[in-house]
Amino acid sequence: MALAQNENYIRILIFPGVFKNDNDSSVLHGEVLGIEMGSKISNLSKPIDIQYNNATLVKSGLTPKCVSWDNNKRNGNEPNWTTDGCTTIKNSDNVKCQCSHLTFFGILLSSVPLIEDGKPEKLLTFEAPKTPLDSDQAAKLMKNLSFILDLMGNSSSAAIKMGNITGVMSRLPKQNQTVMDFGFQSSGDVMILKENNNGVTNIKQTIHFPKKASKSAVEQNGSFAGVFLFPEIEKLNKTSSFFNNEMMGVEMGVSISNLSETIDIHFTDVNTTEFNATCVSWDGTSKEEGGKNKWITDGCLTNEANGSITCQCSHLTFFAILMSTDVQISSSDLKTLTQITKAGCGISLFFLGVALFMHFLIRKTKASESVKILMNLFVALFFLNLCFLVNESIAKLKVSAACVAMAAALHYSMLATFTWFFMQALHLYFNLHQISTGIKYYMGKICITGWVVPAVVVVGLLASSKYDYIDISDNNGTSVTMCWIPDYATHLVVNISYYGIVFIFTLTIFVVTVVQIKHFTPKEAKTQESTKKRVFSLLGLFCLLGITWGFAFFSYGPLLLPSYYIFTVLNSFQGFFLFVYYYFSSRILPEVSKQTKSSNQTSETVSKSPYG
Repeated sequence: MALAQNENYIRILIFPGVFKNDNDSSVLHGEVLGIEMGSKISNLSKPIDIQYNNATLVKSGLTPKCVSWDNNKRNGNEPNWTTDGCTTIKNSDNVKCQCSHLTFFGILLSSVPLIEDGKPEKLLTFEAPKTPLDSDQAAKLMKNLSFILDLMGNSSSAAIKMGNITGVMSRLPKQNQTVMDFGFQSSGDVMILKENNNGVTNIKQTIHFPKKASKSAVEQNGSFAGVFLFPEIEKLNKTSSFFNNEMMGVEMGVSISNLSETIDIHFTDVNTTEFNATCVSWDGTSKEEGGKNKWITDGCLTNEANGSITCQCSHLTFFAILMSTDVQISSSDLKTLTQITKAGCGISLFFLGVALFMHFLIRKTKASESVKILMNLFVALFFLNLCFLVNESIAKLKVSAACVAMAAALHYSMLATFTWFFMQALHLYFNLHQISTGIKYYMGKICITGWVVPAVVVVGLLASSKYDYIDISDNNGTSVTMCWIPDYATHLVVNISYYGIVFIFTLTIFVVTVVQIKHFTPKEAKTQESTKKRVFSLLGLFCLLGITWGFAFFSYGPLLLPSYYIFTVLNSFQGFFLFVYYYFSSRILPEVSKQTKSSNQTSETVSKSPYG
């Protein structure tokens, strides 16, 4: 290449007196080798070989790196040594530099040895903890890893053993940071891997540090990367646990967050068919006791493929895979739904109380059978909302007897509400056919059925000890404890089946009523009655019959989240909606006389206010 540029000489010079490059590295013998051929020579297909024969250098434990001087870049007043264009080959008694260009060359010696593929250079064993560490105890350990650096001496890396806890520590070079990869084998050994290494077998977990993570740590005066695997982590709750009961702690001595290149933690052989697997990280800023609210999904992405899961996280902390048998929603959605439910139940509780006050204390006329049935429904809904609002507080007391009583009260009020939906539909059917007055002790039989049937079911469950604590959790592992029926099969048979029967009957009566309104209302009434009143009546009837609870049957697949929101809004505010309907119906339309005989008049009454 030099001859092609009309150059016919080569100049090789040795320059002494080159001092340390930085605090952790220096140039071998304080010398650099300059090679020049009169023209710029670069990108050689066959590199120039520069060999240093120095057995002492190779055995010293220092890291030799072939570097060249880049005249175009400056680091303050010192030359910028770079490894670009040069490859370092370290043999048993020499170091060879293969470079594709001409400039000044040297061997840069670093106190941080090169990381090579294989086991860490040193093994440090510590006393095992007397009991398995929880998240808080493990966090304290990870924040005090710097003392291990002193025990490592000149070693670049060390495997750590603390009983069942295994880990690895690696020093960070001050310059020319690279990616780092570590692997945990099934045997318990820790391996240092090259990027995209496929040669090491029996790896159950790997962790990949991007170059930017190391660079960010060094810029903040960080000097190490530590990865520890903590076993025997207890279950988060009854339905959620950690994969292999393990969590992985990652620490670099400084705060690392918002990385543009993620830290990738790969887990193999994850059962994703029977469980919902989600990558979570530990939030050490949470103040909740027991760590239950300290596991979050923020900052981590879950990538699943072929029975393996890769957690891509932009920060450092503890990481794990949360395995759950439940279909879970996100933490933000759970929080929003909880706030809507509490607000709706509180508002409904207030307005149901107002309606009951108006009925029992300031009513001036005798109540019809329709209003009496409606008031029974109001009482059931009132206690349902009240029991739901105080349930969590009772559960926090951790008094088993109180929790069982609370669960039974909540269950009874819910079944009573369902039963009174059924009674509402039954009365509407009788009213349409004008047969209610023909039944002896009609209201007495209605009330006995509405309040006794749910009591029989609850007493049976109390005798079978079916009430206890349950944990409701989201995909972060955040859970709320309540008093309810922990056995899903019992819940399915008793509650879902019970309401299923009610739903079929009430929906049928609703359809029949709408058809009768359409066919028997006189044309004059159709033209006079506004669309607004018709919609108001139908929506009121929809709530009166409890058909809104049927949205629970759509909480599967892609409809899961929308059905949750629709169900929560309609049913938590149901008491308020019924109060509005009752109030305006009683003001707009007077009580319909029982002497109404015309089917047209009856249909018109139903279309306007079936329970006015």
